[in-house]
Amino acid sequence: MKRGDVVGLAGSCCLGAWTAFAVLTMVVVGHDGVPLFTDDGLLAWSVSHRPAVAVAFARGLTATGTGVIPFALAALAGFVAARTLRQRAMAAVLCLVCLGAGQALRYAVMALVARPRPPRADWATHASGWAFPSGHAGTAAITAGLLIIAVRVRRPRGGVPLVLVIGGWGASVGLTRVYLGVHWFTDVVGGWLFALGWLGVCLFAVVHWLPERWTPNWTPSAIDTATNTHTHTPREPREGHAPDNPGRRGRSRPA
Repeated sequence: MKRGDVVGLAGSCCLGAWTAFAVLTMVVVGHDGVPLFTDDGLLAWSVSHRPAVAVAFARGLTATGTGVIPFALAALAGFVAARTLRQRAMAAVLCLVCLGAGQALRYAVMALVARPRPPRADWATHASGWAFPSGHAGTAAITAGLLIIAVRVRRPRGGVPLVLVIGGWGASVGLTRVYLGVHWFTDVVGGWLFALGWLGVCLFAVVHWLPERWTPNWTPSAIDTATNTHTHTPREPREGHAPDNPGRRGRSRPA
């Protein structure tokens, strides 16, 4: 994929996600943070379907969406995406900045919206702060997005199973927040939309402004391009010589 195509894709993704996030945020604010759509129903189902094993598994999975784990995975994404040591160091730093700045921006939005969480009596794990957008859902989605981009850069024609596993992990972390009763489902959707929009911003900025020597090759190498576009022209016959004709070699001309 060419750099221009990547810029266009990132811009479209960014525009669509931010538009949807803005609409959802206005709806949440307009309703004073009360449950929306299927929020009440999904929370009620979660509270009534909590065997001990499922709760323990959900707590373990939700823990991977915060703390040091997302930052370690973000650095890994940078290491995987690049090829040379210099590129890997830069890519790891950019991924960490993307995740850290995204968390800071999300926290600012969360403080401005100030949406209350579900009733504390329904919580099955610890939580703090306001509800919208979900921090665990947004952090895990940004991290999963960085890993998916890294996999697609290194293996543009493969890696689909790995991409599905990474995407499943990112989505599951968000869903555990609803299952454990500490977020409304629209909080999680807001976290996903925020993550998608922020990833679009970061990818657009990196591909558009970063010099090509610091980014992976988005186009075929010069050698491959030259090989694919090279055409062989027939040899012009030398003056005074008959044109080469393999079918006539070794045969005398008729008198």
